[in-house]
Amino acid sequence: MKILRALSATAFALTLTVAASAQTAKQDMKDAGHETKEAVKDTGSGIAKGTKKAGRAIKRTTKKGVHKVASGTEKGADKVKEKTQ
Repeated sequence: MKILRALSATAFALTLTVAASAQTAKQDMKDAGHETKEAVKDTGSGIAKGTKKAGRAIKRTTKKGVHKVASGTEKGADKVKEKTQ
């Protein structure tokens, strides 16, 4: 009788342990999912900032180049105009 009680108490304790670990494993998976979501958000935000910064730099550089070419074209046109007069 005592052995039966001891075995049933042990089985009950094991059942509670397994049930508790299953709940924590489920919560751990949820937490991991939330952390992954936040990491992806942070990465996306960083990429967006970098892309905007690069886009602005390209725009400025292109504008600068266009103005230089236009200035050079003007100078060339003036030289041609002087030679033809």
